[in-house]
Amino acid sequence: MGVITKITKQVKNDERYNLFIDGKYAFSVDEVVLAKFGLRKGLEVDELEVSEMQYEDDVKKALNKAIHFLSYRMRTEKEIRDHLKDNELEEGIIGEVIHKLKDMKYINDLEFAHAFTGTQINTSDKGPSWIRGELSRKGVDDPLIEEALEAFSFDMQIDKAVAIAEKLMKKYRKDSFMIAKQKIEQNLQRKGYPGAVMKLVWETVDTERDSDEQWDALYHQGKKAHRRLSSKYAGYEYEQKMKQTLYRKGFPVEKIERLLDELKEEG
Repeated sequence: MGVITKITKQVKNDERYNLFIDGKYAFSVDEVVLAKFGLRKGLEVDELEVSEMQYEDDVKKALNKAIHFLSYRMRTEKEIRDHLKDNELEEGIIGEVIHKLKDMKYINDLEFAHAFTGTQINTSDKGPSWIRGELSRKGVDDPLIEEALEAFSFDMQIDKAVAIAEKLMKKYRKDSFMIAKQKIEQNLQRKGYPGAVMKLVWETVDTERDSDEQWDALYHQGKKAHRRLSSKYAGYEYEQKMKQTLYRKGFPVEKIERLLDELKEEG
């Protein structure tokens, strides 16, 4: 048992107070804890009460950390739990903080999922699978994820995927159509678009290339292969290596043979 002999406000943080018991500094508490326990000069406190005060103060400090963490952007429950664990806080204290934050309406995983999905739809080219993976990684439960993803309609997915494919068709104009298509599908898959969307993309995107564009792509790839293979092979072996390389890249045999004739003429 001890008696509070003095209470002083901290200089650097006017929301915290230093408590002195029996003339000696004991510990500090937040003003919320001070008010909750009715702490005042002359009050008698025992060890159990002191322990309860310190626990309440630890919860308040952890709550302040969580609110500061939330001040930058919305967070999921898992993100807040992980942040508090990184600060080496006990599970009991973390649980108390989460409960208080929910009461304060500061965390709501469904609202987070809706906001995150809306942001990705409006500001990025990411597909539903990518969004689903990110939300899952952030600890959002599957039913909440699926509810949020209802905003990303199939038609919207197709529109976005078509825009990506059209842009990439121009980027890969120096590749054969077969290789360009493979690269585009890999890109769409990484961005999180399902096979059903990709199938409809190829029914929408203009994939026709005129003869000059096809030849430019073959010539570009052929010159690259020639620079690599001509220093290692000659004669029949060189021609076979060139044919194999360019055929694997999706170019037709008759066009490859025409290219080889031109490369011979160029010397």
